[in-house]
Amino acid sequence: MITWQSLSSSQQLQVLERPVIAGRQGLTSTVQDIIKQVRTQGDAALLALAEKFDGITLPQLKLTDQQKQKTLTLLSPEAKAAIDLAYNNIKQFHQAQVAQDISITTSEGVNCQLINRPIAAVGLYVPGGSAPLPSTVLMLGVPSQISGCKRVVLFTPADTRPENYGSITPEILYAAEICGVDEIYLSGGAQAIAAMAYGTESVKKVDKIFGPGNSFVTEAKQQVSLDPAGAAIDMPAGPSEVLVIADKNANPEFIAADLLSQAEHGPDSQVILVADDVNVINETAAAIERQLAILTRADIARKALANSQLILTESLDQSIEISNRYAPEHLIVQTDNATELLPLLDNAASIFLGAYTPESAGDYASGTNHVLPTYGYSKVLSSLNLADFNRKFTVQTVTETGIKNIGPAIMTLANAEGLDAHRNAVKVRLDALTAGADNDN
Repeated sequence: MITWQSLSSSQQLQVLERPVIAGRQGLTSTVQDIIKQVRTQGDAALLALAEKFDGITLPQLKLTDQQKQKTLTLLSPEAKAAIDLAYNNIKQFHQAQVAQDISITTSEGVNCQLINRPIAAVGLYVPGGSAPLPSTVLMLGVPSQISGCKRVVLFTPADTRPENYGSITPEILYAAEICGVDEIYLSGGAQAIAAMAYGTESVKKVDKIFGPGNSFVTEAKQQVSLDPAGAAIDMPAGPSEVLVIADKNANPEFIAADLLSQAEHGPDSQVILVADDVNVINETAAAIERQLAILTRADIARKALANSQLILTESLDQSIEISNRYAPEHLIVQTDNATELLPLLDNAASIFLGAYTPESAGDYASGTNHVLPTYGYSKVLSSLNLADFNRKFTVQTVTETGIKNIGPAIMTLANAEGLDAHRNAVKVRLDALTAGADNDN
């Protein structure tokens, strides 16, 4: 436990630092090599890298109809029902985000419009391996479906279990199908990002890439987004993180469960408890140990806890100040009258209010999106939403009356900026109108 007010300013900064990705320089060069290999060797590189990194030999990259039919027979009724429930809630929440086009007359004869159109081709990356994420399919597939993106491509590592070897995880496939995604490729890691960004013999490139992943995926997304020949990305995202604000009446078992639900994501995850009551902190620490004993991913969670903090504050106001300073990916508020604190919570990607609102609700089925900015980016970036799958452009229409009304002002401003051609583009039109009026007379 750390007592916040006993720390110097520099010590406070150190306490709130995120864990640094180990071997970052080596990671950058490794990902560069993978991207280069995919760009030069295409499909052959994807197949070779699947064998190298995942230990699986694939006959082809694209999932076949026969594979889909066989895989869906492995889906349990319980999993299907859970995915259906989550899909309906996520769809409701994102359907409400549909933006309306705008058309307004700013001056007589001058009309301005803001038009929304879906991004034509999007790529969805869905992690597989030790923790396949059908929930991520829904978080990405639902908004792409509502937006009306013409082409949606999904990449995910192949299933390595004997009963479904070389196919796709059944839950991921079913989630993709109800989202209308039928172009699916069995490839993961940085190589999958490269394939979506640049294309191969069997994969056409996309315009924008969405989805979380490990450090290799994150690095690949950043590299292709900086290349004009690559693709845009949804957001920079690092290891998962959660901050819990608690008061004396918070339930330590609930807090511990919420902290561990993020700690089990990976050893570089970070979880923080900020509370103004020492008993809650001590009881939470004890609850963490009890709950660790029954977790299958306890070893991973313990490593993440090494990056984590239990912080004692003087007041709830100070706890809120620390949270706003840290800007967490997930913020859980377990206090009396939690909803009343919402106006004070400025920096968080997704907020969970009240004792019975676990972060898991947002991960799976409440309806909000779980693709979120990390590493403090929530100060300036938003959680993934429908707008990310659309582009907006403006349209203006100026009539003869309109150019007479705003033309002189345009010419004056262009003249002030020394842009004669801009001024002339208006002048020739006004001169033509004047000449036409003279001829009419």
